[in-house]
Amino acid sequence: MSFGSASTRPAAGAPCPCGAGTFGTCCGPLLDGVPAPSAERLMRSRYTAFVVGDVRHLVRSWHPRTRPDDVAADDGTRWRGLVVEEAHEEGDAATVTFRAAWTARGDDGVLREHSRFVRRGGRWVYVDGDVG
Repeated sequence: MSFGSASTRPAAGAPCPCGAGTFGTCCGPLLDGVPAPSAERLMRSRYTAFVVGDVRHLVRSWHPRTRPDDVAADDGTRWRGLVVEEAHEEGDAATVTFRAAWTARGDDGVLREHSRFVRRGGRWVYVDGDVG
């Protein structure tokens, strides 16, 4: 399974790719291994990982039961923006619905996903999602 990347991390004071602050105070620490305080923050950090090509974070934040065997970056996709539509947490389960704009090989599009997350060992992890 391949994902788009720019293959570079923003500077700490630069805007975070997820749009919710500066990289050093938003998604940067999560990509470095700090647990996400909420499923929405994990989802935002996963979007940022797609943008910067951080496969290590994608693997670490994906539930092992549903994670593909091969998670690799795809330099042909550029992620252009994220909008979180809804986020709900109840106990150790959560859902986040989002839209992510992309450009690839001359085509533009928007991915819309209703994602499911669980808290496992005290950390939020992505389980799966419905695209559409």
